[in-house]
Amino acid sequence: MAFGAQESFPVMRPAVRETYGPSDLSREPVFAGGFINFGYWSAVDLTAPLGEAERVRSQQDLYRHVLDAAGPLGGQRVLEVGCGLGMGCALALRERGPAAVTGMDIHPAQLERARDAHAGLLEEAPGRLRFVRGAAEGMPFGDDEFDAVVSVEAAQHFPDLTAFAAETARVLRPGGRVAVASFFAADDGAGRAAELAQLLDTFANGLDIARPVTALTGALTAAGLADARAESIGPQVWAGWDVWLARLWAPDTWPRNFLRAYERGILDYHLVTAHRPPTP
Repeated sequence: MAFGAQESFPVMRPAVRETYGPSDLSREPVFAGGFINFGYWSAVDLTAPLGEAERVRSQQDLYRHVLDAAGPLGGQRVLEVGCGLGMGCALALRERGPAAVTGMDIHPAQLERARDAHAGLLEEAPGRLRFVRGAAEGMPFGDDEFDAVVSVEAAQHFPDLTAFAAETARVLRPGGRVAVASFFAADDGAGRAAELAQLLDTFANGLDIARPVTALTGALTAAGLADARAESIGPQVWAGWDVWLARLWAPDTWPRNFLRAYERGILDYHLVTAHRPPTP
């Protein structure tokens, strides 16, 4: 599907509609800079006072880690699934030299914010950046349209990982790569979803869905992608995220339970990668 083609208008789950619409999660002080992710903190000194600059660096570095896994991206066509305010799209365009970046999101309010936030870049780089409405399970693009598909802290919202994997395999060109960063349940054992819901409000209200990372790697493999693997990056995420949360939330409040869930071995953060085999 060429730039400017008709967008799809998918149905949103209620928790997603509210959180990224009227509630506008990007306005929360905990998400400085508009990236809306927990951060990758390996380059940040957690023993020193943290400010907005360090917080933004952590979120940028999570994107950089994912882009590294999908790269090299010079001259490539890149799709971000669940782009939010488009901060990662702009970072990729600025730092990795792709031919074009497409940010796709299910929420029209997020896309409006993205277009407003990057109005200058959209004008400066016509044809190299666009924002499109679509769902992870039904992407409004043609076959073999992208060289890389990335997604940063959005897959925990996707209702159907099997459909997401199939769509990813379809829109990737032969030889293309996918890199997904998100948090997952430790396994799909009985009671795991209830255990996470008891600890974390976002699992209780249905915003986040409790599934093991093997649900995604298995779906990618079943869709025909090769070498699907998951790497835990929890040590680089959870400690820094909790130190940052401590500036705003007391130890006995639910957001601090992300670290507790990780330490209890029931939740972790993963980088998942795979590639579409080249055409013989």
